[in-house]
Amino acid sequence: MAAPDSPSMLRNLWYYALPGAALPRGQMVARTILGEPMLFARDAAGQVFALLDVCPHRGMPLTEGSFDGREVECCYHGWRFDRGGRCTAIPWLVDGQEVDVQRIKVRRFPAREHLGNVWVHAGAPDADEAALPELPPLPDIGVPDPNLAVEMDFACHIDQAVIGLMDPAHGPFVHTSWWWRPNRSMQVKEKAFEPAPLGFRMKRHQPASNSRAYYLFLGGQPETEITFRLPGVRVEQIRAGRHQVVQMTAVTPIDEATTRISHVIYWTVPWLSALKPALRRIAHRFIDQDRMIVEKQQRGLKHRQPMMLVKDADTLARWYFGLKKEFAQAESEGREFRNPVPETVLRWRS
Repeated sequence: MAAPDSPSMLRNLWYYALPGAALPRGQMVARTILGEPMLFARDAAGQVFALLDVCPHRGMPLTEGSFDGREVECCYHGWRFDRGGRCTAIPWLVDGQEVDVQRIKVRRFPAREHLGNVWVHAGAPDADEAALPELPPLPDIGVPDPNLAVEMDFACHIDQAVIGLMDPAHGPFVHTSWWWRPNRSMQVKEKAFEPAPLGFRMKRHQPASNSRAYYLFLGGQPETEITFRLPGVRVEQIRAGRHQVVQMTAVTPIDEATTRISHVIYWTVPWLSALKPALRRIAHRFIDQDRMIVEKQQRGLKHRQPMMLVKDADTLARWYFGLKKEFAQAESEGREFRNPVPETVLRWRS
């Protein structure tokens, strides 16, 4: 459920689609994003593209057909389409049946791949691709693909997934385990924030002493910087000596009631690779704890009582709704986005 004064789902932005490793050459993957069925494929040259996953002839999902690395063929009547969505063949046509097949098109969505992640732009069908904004920034630490990628679907609206994941005060109550704050330890946190493109940034700082997992995995005193950007991309960059870890959590709406969380991690710490199976389980468990609590929350939200956002710990949620509202207004008025987030210091206990 979206906030009453917030636009439900934003368009004209880049959304995380899937890890590049999930899309081998010559294969297709079906995904639904913003309620739109999409076909993602990687051609014989290794380039990714995205089409509407619906054949214009009789509505068959194109991903039910085949792909030879150049063209997609519908399984129902064999209509074929190139990576630009143009129809290249209707097999049953005979001489004298004049049909300009190239005028038949499937909608194409701009898709780009960067650092092992595939993104799709869900703007207007006639958008000028040369004028599209840059992809959400992700620090390049010399690792071309994620060392680890985890995906999970939450049965909730994107708004609840985003503000649940960015909530700084839920950790001691939701993420309790033997390896992470087993005694619900809480400390006063004081963090400096500043506006960033389409979002905000928690300035570089040393994690609190009760976040002992940082020391365990990096073997030293780290510094971390966290950036959030619309529509729902959180990037955390951790430095410890000569080593770095970058974590990105991308929130992608499947539809109004379902949201996919994609979490990817890059690291330059060689020995972490030996722990990948354990780290995958930990990441999965951590995200699943957020999933379970947000899905429990849905039973209360269906009664449509207003949310009571209180003081500094809820400021990030208020900023998120303000950013969404401003983006939607700027789009409708045809003007530049004006970031409503101030430079400030926030304090809370967690």
